[in-house]
Amino acid sequence: MQAVILAAGRGKRMKNLTNGKPKPMLSVNGVPVLEYKIQILPKSINEIIFVVGYCGEHIMNHFGKEFDGRRIRYVFQTRLNGTGGAMHLVKSIVEDKFLVMMGDDLYHKRDIKKILKHNLAVLAREVEDPSRFGVLETNRRGYLESITEKPKKAKGHLVNTGMYVLTKNFFNYDLVPIGGGEYGLPQTLATMSDKHPIKVLKATFWHPVTSPEDLAEAEKIIHKFAQ
Repeated sequence: MQAVILAAGRGKRMKNLTNGKPKPMLSVNGVPVLEYKIQILPKSINEIIFVVGYCGEHIMNHFGKEFDGRRIRYVFQTRLNGTGGAMHLVKSIVEDKFLVMMGDDLYHKRDIKKILKHNLAVLAREVEDPSRFGVLETNRRGYLESITEKPKKAKGHLVNTGMYVLTKNFFNYDLVPIGGGEYGLPQTLATMSDKHPIKVLKATFWHPVTSPEDLAEAEKIIHKFAQ
């Protein structure tokens, strides 16, 4: 099975930390964030596809063509047109079912195993301030109904963590524009929910790395993600 890891952005909120280095290659206790993610993938993931962009050679030089017993492939996102645009770059090389993860967020290995049991799914987490994230609405059976990006007044506190299991049915739907010339993966996924049940699973643990403060916090809690 394949895992697609989106790692094309610079991460401007990291300020000088990403001068000449992509955000997913920032170190936590001396190890790049991306390496932690690969270490906790289940053995069923035998190929990783990195979508790279800004300073992508750092990722390529570190991981090469094989890492941790897994084949590594690279796709360049020269036009940063969002997560939806990134997905269409891998359209011709992904198999029917595949995992998608953000390159700069930390996920728990149990949650990866849990989400892979489904054909279409998104990982979610309850947070205190949902206005920073995409808020998910589900039906009574726990399937996705809609996603509202960074709402001023959210109906709930269940937010998108940026981990998905997708099938190639995703590519049968028009990408949803989200402004600034970008297209959203989660927004496009939501349009599938009328014909394809998309399970929403609650995360055991999740730590988005969006600022220097998040990176410093990651150094204190990184051990929890492999337990």
